[in-house]
Amino acid sequence: MNPLELARARPGEARTVTFDGRTLAALPGRTIAAALWEAGVPAWRRTRATGRPRGVFCGIGVCFDCLVTVNDRPNQRACLVPVRPGDVIRSQEGTGRDDD
Repeated sequence: MNPLELARARPGEARTVTFDGRTLAALPGRTIAAALWEAGVPAWRRTRATGRPRGVFCGIGVCFDCLVTVNDRPNQRACLVPVRPGDVIRSQEGTGRDDD
């Protein structure tokens, strides 16, 4: 038996968000990073200098590798920001200074 079965926990209804124009469903309580991973998106930022892909590295908001733009606000740490219904999430280059 897994912990959800033991606690008889049932996730709430999935929320709809968009990532780079693609509609995704995300369960309540998930971070943006978890929702992107679940949707098969392992990286969503590219480094400014070399264009290398980045996603979650530390998972606790220290490294800033997982930065995304959420509802026109750049530099949001995907590993810390919970998904909200209707969020518009965009990948970004570098630290978002030139994010369009």
